[in-house]
Amino acid sequence: MQSMTHPASTIALAATLRDHFTRVVLPLWRGPGFNTALKLPYEAVSAERPEPLPAQRYRAMACARQLFVFSQAGDAVHAEVLFDSLVHTFQDTRHGGWFYSVDAQGAPLDSTKDLYTHAFIVFACAEYAGHSGNRDALDVVHRTSALIQSHFAADDDLLNAALTADFAGVTGTPIQNPLMHLTEAWLSARHATRDSAFDAPLRRLASAVARHFVHAPTGCIAELPIGSEDNRLEPGHQFEWFWLVKQAGALFEGSGLDESLTRAFSFAQQYGVDPQTGGVCASLDETGGIKDATQRIWAQTEYLRALASHGDAAVLAALPRQIELFRQRFLRPQGWFECKTAAGEVARADMPSTTPYHLATAYGALPA
Repeated sequence: MQSMTHPASTIALAATLRDHFTRVVLPLWRGPGFNTALKLPYEAVSAERPEPLPAQRYRAMACARQLFVFSQAGDAVHAEVLFDSLVHTFQDTRHGGWFYSVDAQGAPLDSTKDLYTHAFIVFACAEYAGHSGNRDALDVVHRTSALIQSHFAADDDLLNAALTADFAGVTGTPIQNPLMHLTEAWLSARHATRDSAFDAPLRRLASAVARHFVHAPTGCIAELPIGSEDNRLEPGHQFEWFWLVKQAGALFEGSGLDESLTRAFSFAQQYGVDPQTGGVCASLDETGGIKDATQRIWAQTEYLRALASHGDAAVLAALPRQIELFRQRFLRPQGWFECKTAAGEVARADMPSTTPYHLATAYGALPA
């Protein structure tokens, strides 16, 4: 979006968020949040002092998210360390693909083949390759994308959420979140590689999501396939999908997702955002009733990103106030608040290594 479409005050407010990220968040994960022996980011840092929580595991997805963050930030040295660690620590040389996690000593812990993890490896390596030109990272993007299509395939162009270590058994059937992040990953890979090979898989995936997950009355993309018991609608994911569909542009024409997500944005904003505090709740039922009132920081960042990319001037006008509400409610001098209650009390005190990805993607979409 062109900065000329935004008032100077909005640009200045966005700059305060980026400044906090550069001064506080990035140094936290280069320093105390990084295990220099294993060359991996710790899972979380204490809210009280800049030190990691005791390590029980390290996830490939967390390493991949940090690789994205430092690639986007232009820290080529730290990004290269993270990429090398990702490949050497989490790659399953026996069966192919990637481990979900390793233990505190760096040995394989959970060898499940997880679609969410594989999607983030594609996404992060595409971003890293785009910034660094690293051919090995491009190879990871293409190899992992091919593996996803061949091994995770389910009925009607959907993909299973989890498989056994040897890919032989399905342990998780299709759910929304990994499919969304695979969409994100392939859009990023398409941009980084300029390779049209990602177009057809993206179109198939978008159409499959539209057929199986769109809640027709609201346009929202549900967490479980439509008709599943105790399904839910997450406002944060409506905002996230809204952004992705905007990025896809004409690629998703014919899927119906653009029209659906325009309605989903309005539904999520009406029922999922507290008009006083700007806080975005965790989940709604299919009528707009609140199922989980917890306000997680990632959902707030997705609302900012969706607002910033919305084509309606009246919607866009809410952005400066929302930036300031977010800054006051979720940022603090030492970092951020991961979760709050609707009343504003801290519901989770530590700061996970996965959250800077959400901050980076949101701030990257705000006007500069």
